[in-house]
Amino acid sequence: MLDDLALFVSIVESGSLNAAAGRAGMPPATLTRRLQRLEQQLGCRLLHRSARRLVPSSEGWQYYERCRPLLDSLRQATEALDSAINHVAGTVRVLAPVTLATGVLQPAWAGFMTAHPQINLELQLSNQREDLIGSGADLAVRVGPLPDSQLNQRLLGRAPTVLVASPAYLQQHGWPQHPHELAQHALLLAEPLMEWRLQHRSSGEWLNLPPPATARLRVNEIQLAVDMACAGLGILYCPLSQAYRALADGRLQRALPDWRGDARDIYAVWPQQRHLPARVRALLDYLIDFTAGHPLFAGEEL
Repeated sequence: MLDDLALFVSIVESGSLNAAAGRAGMPPATLTRRLQRLEQQLGCRLLHRSARRLVPSSEGWQYYERCRPLLDSLRQATEALDSAINHVAGTVRVLAPVTLATGVLQPAWAGFMTAHPQINLELQLSNQREDLIGSGADLAVRVGPLPDSQLNQRLLGRAPTVLVASPAYLQQHGWPQHPHELAQHALLLAEPLMEWRLQHRSSGEWLNLPPPATARLRVNEIQLAVDMACAGLGILYCPLSQAYRALADGRLQRALPDWRGDARDIYAVWPQQRHLPARVRALLDYLIDFTAGHPLFAGEEL
């Protein structure tokens, strides 16, 4: 009925059936049948038609005057929605872990905003896994398994983990020779990496070490735990992305060189829907390109 209404408005504004049919790209006979169907649905005559003239009835004028503003509003709303969906502009809301967002991904946010000056970026950072749908966010970056099947996902990369300590700590307390000896050391726990998963480089043997009953430090911010390890307070299991600078400049060393940590999957996730708005798709594509060329997302230790 909405299409027929739009045709009726076009007939009135065109002044003739032939002109309106030309604007609509349909035969005049088809337009006439559509008009008759609309009149039957409404139960009144909308137009007085003769060989020379086409004049709206009183009911037709009332209907036209009330419906034309509604059609104009609908057209404007459709154009605005099309602009929001198909143009790289507007606000993109993102959920992400604090450490990852402020660390290795920091250049990605700046680069994306520079490349798309009409984008406003809202980053909600938390080390807790927030409800993506309930928060109203467009996209989330998540690390580890994804039990929520109601979300679309794209693997961005794999982040290796490392077991590290400062040279001063290792000189004072000795180097552990096997993961089972870690229980004799001061351990620093950084949530959410409470279980330490290690693989022997030569044999391929895997060991899962449960969280110790006591730890020298337990903190839910990984960068602080890295700083504490650099200060010589204990041995830490953490993402390589947080420790690689300290490893490169010698503030940290690998505590068990014959063992390596597990690699954790990093995903971009978003609510299930047929089409992503262009502004969200632009950010997703930027993150995919950024992580594809970054060694810290390759899943291998440097």
